[in-house]
Amino acid sequence: MPTYSKNEVVLVRYPFSNLAGSKVRPAVVVSAPHSSQDVFVVPMTSRISSLLKGEFALADWSRAGLNVPSAVKRGLYAVHQTLVVKSVGRLSAAEAGSLESSLRGWLGLP
Repeated sequence: MPTYSKNEVVLVRYPFSNLAGSKVRPAVVVSAPHSSQDVFVVPMTSRISSLLKGEFALADWSRAGLNVPSAVKRGLYAVHQTLVVKSVGRLSAAEAGSLESSLRGWLGLP
């Protein structure tokens, strides 16, 4: 099984709620490599208007391996590594810091 590193941008196969299919969407890995086969990810979207507190548009979306301007969305999901299709890039150091700050705010951590 491959391991994914923190701040790596990956494509994840998200199942539909009725499990009849899935769609592939980008996400950012927020967990450090671990012996568990689950990876914690934060979703991303190309809809960059009307963002909530802590959500932010990536200034360096191309370097992150994305094809279109994208934003980090509020959410935290545990996904099995088999749902990760592939790695496409990494967040810049500045955007990784913004994500860390957002996660702390969303989770009410100091």
